Formats: sequence, structure tokens, C-alpha cells
Amino acid sequence: MEETEQLSGRKRDDEADSFRLHMVTWNVATVDPPDDVSMLLHLNAPKSPDLYVIGLQEVYSGPLRFVSDRVFDDSWSKLLMDTLAPRSYVKVSSIRMQGLLLLCFCQMQHLPFIRDLQARYTRTGMYGYWGNKGGVAVRLSFYGHMLCFLNCHLAAHMDYASQRVDEFQNILDATAFDCPTAPRITDHRLVFWFGDLNFRIQDHGMNFVRSCITDRTYKLLWSKDQLTLMRKKEQILQEFEEGPLDFPPTYKFDLNADTYDSRLYKTWFGFTAKKRKPAWTDRILWRLRHNAPPPEEEEEEEEYPLRVRQELYTSNMEYSCSDHKPVIGVFTLELRKMCDAPLVSLQPDGDWSADMDAMVLYSSLQPISSSPWDWIGLYKVGFSSVSDYITYTWVKDDVVSSSGEIVQVYVSKEEIPVRGGECVLCYYSDALQCIVGISEAFKVHSSKVAVEEGLMPGNIDALDRTASREDLWD
Repeated sequence: MEETEQLSGRKRDDEADSFRLHMVTWNVATVDPPDDVSMLLHLNAPKSPDLYVIGLQEVYSGPLRFVSDRVFDDSWSKLLMDTLAPRSYVKVSSIRMQGLLLLCFCQMQHLPFIRDLQARYTRTGMYGYWGNKGGVAVRLSFYGHMLCFLNCHLAAHMDYASQRVDEFQNILDATAFDCPTAPRITDHRLVFWFGDLNFRIQDHGMNFVRSCITDRTYKLLWSKDQLTLMRKKEQILQEFEEGPLDFPPTYKFDLNADTYDSRLYKTWFGFTAKKRKPAWTDRILWRLRHNAPPPEEEEEEEEYPLRVRQELYTSNMEYSCSDHKPVIGVFTLELRKMCDAPLVSLQPDGDWSADMDAMVLYSSLQPISSSPWDWIGLYKVGFSSVSDYITYTWVKDDVVSSSGEIVQVYVSKEEIPVRGGECVLCYYSDALQCIVGISEAFKVHSSKVAVEEGLMPGNIDALDRTASREDLWD
């Protein structure tokens, strides 16, 4: 497959770091997730991604399910978190608008360098009053580089290509971030636009399209792909890049089968064989800013270049629970880090166990706007999200001492799990709404009570019968 490259600013290969980004878009047609998503996430690939960005459309949003999903993680989020957390991936952001869901994960080592997180949604369905169509976006700073991910579900049907472009433009215009340097999606250095964009293959008949798919002569269909046609005449689309469509169209399939639509559709006059023509409705595109940056950023972009290279663009045909096949895009981001040290350094002070009160030592490595709402969380190694802490302590309220640049913070033994285990400490900044420092992994020792009562890791049978704490780990 041809590699597509773009360079922003002056190339500095000798100083660039490479990061791997794995993206997925999938219209899941309201079905529950499969038992295994290993192939979807390429978990057995020789290179592990630094970032996962997963956009889903048509996640089931019936009234009862949608209410419960607002309190608990939806089944798709839970499966992805449960799959990735043991591999040291943490969910850094997510946003849902009815059936649209966007999730962003990173390797734990990158957590202190993902900042300025914000998430937004824009409705386009039913004149902007209904969330069945539209876009959800997450923006973040990755080692100082501003990235934005936009997951869209646009208008359906063959005759609405122009409306889809209008909806996309409306999403770009209506989505606003609370960030002076990048208030709009297109202000970010790098934008990924993906989802069920619903563009179809026009003019060609059903038999010709299916023949090209059978013969794998996909190139014969590209000239009539609506998104390809629209990119030639719409300026906003010309700014986006896409890899070649060297994979079968991902819509529309029979459920639980690998055959394209063969159903009979009921009309006023009875049943008719109105089959849906296959199409590449599910896409991943990107835009690296071409226009001159603002004067205050011009020197910065020259000093800190960013390059994007697509390594893989394909559909995953193994999954058949939906009438769409998932599409996967794998990218390499080559960039020079604008920041290479966390804002805060922290570590446990001495040994930790539930037999004694504990202390945390932290210091600010760079100027940071502290807040009374800053806190330090204790996490089990393999935690799934920022909210997946075992316990936390308020930084300002529980300060014991401050000697020079080092601050000592108190943690009550009543908050420490009695069975112990491997864990880390994370400093959460309320002003930045993200983790800005993370400790090395350390051992929390099992308490004497846990040892005496047999509540050691692995002794699950004794857990609920004799535990004296509710915060024991599974």
C-alpha cells in the first residue's frame, strides 16, 4: 500500500519521536458487542499502539438502556476498557450523543503528556434537535501538539451527498472549544474525521459493483464514489487526505453473514427485491494544517514539526454482527515533543499498607496553576480510566508539611486496601482536567489482618465472607 506523508514545518527526523495511532470506526447497528475484539484492536500485532481512538455509530440508545448508560458504562465502553486496561491502556476521554460514541485510550506512560482535554457534540438530525445524526469530538494536546478527533454519522441515502457535505460544514462551524489557541476543529494542527459518513457509489449498477468486489478491482469504483467526487469540488474536503480504498465496501451486509444485502424489502405493493448497493460508507480521513499558522505559533510549528504517515487502511471482515464492517486505520505520528517532563513528580513515602497511615511526596517540576480541587489518586496497576481510583486525597486539605519544593500529603490507613497489590499514584489537576503526574509502580503490602484471615490475592472464596473492608480488590 502506498504511504501518504505530509510535513508541517522544518523536518527534524534526528529529533522526532514516533507514536502509533490505531483508529476504528464502526456502525454497530444497535447490537451488543461481540465477546472478543482482539482482531478489531490488533492485539497480537508486533507493534503496540500508543493511542487507540474508537468511534462507534448506532450504539443502542433505547430509553431504558440510555438512562442506565448515563450512570454506568455502556456495554461497548466496558468491553473495550476491560480489554485494554490489562495491557496498560487508560481511557483518557469519551463522549456520547445518543447512538454516537467516541473513546480515546493511551498507554499509561503517556498520561501526564495528554492535556487540555475537551469533548463536544453537535446534532444535525431533525434540524439539529435530534441526536441520531451529527458529530462528537475530542480535542487534546499530545506532547504539546493539538489534535482533534471527530466521529460523525451523516445523512443516509444515495441522493443526499450535498446534504452530507453541508452537515459536515455545520459540525465544523458549530463545534466550539474553550481554548483560545484552537477554539474550532480546524484550528488544530491535526484533525481526524471519521465515522459512518454515508457516501455511496453512484451511477454504476448493482451487478457491476458486485462484480468489481468479487474480482477485487476496487479501482474501477473509485471514480463514482461520492466522497471522492465531492473532494474534487468542495474546498473544505480538499484539505483532508485519505488512503486508497483497497478493501471491500463495508455496507450493506446481511446480519451474521458475509454476504451483501440479499433481503426482500416490503413495500405498499408487497415484497420486492430492493437490495442496497454496496458502498464505502465508513471512512477515516485526516487533515494536517496547510495554511500559515497564527504569527504567535509560526516559530513553534517550525521548531516542533509534525508528520503523519498512514500504515494501514482496511476493513475487518471477520465481524458480522452488524450490517456494516468495521474500518481500521493505523497511523504513525512523527513529532518533536514540546514537553518531555511531567508537570508534577510524586512518589510514596516509605512502605504502604493498611496497618499504618501513609504519605505521598510530590513536587512541581514546572509552573502549574494549583487548585483546592486538585487531588492525588491511588490506582491499581491496570486501571481503566481516571475515575477508576481505589481512593484519593485532596492535595490542599491533607498537606502535612512542605519543605522547599517537596510537599508531603497524608493518606489515612482506612483508605488503603487491606490485601495490597501493585499500584501507582496519580496527580489530577482540576484546572487542566487531566492527570499531570504519575508515580512509578510500587507495592502496597497486605495488612496483618489480611494475612491472618487468609485474604491474600487469589483467595477469592474468603473475600466476601470475612473481609472487614469494602474496598478489597478482586
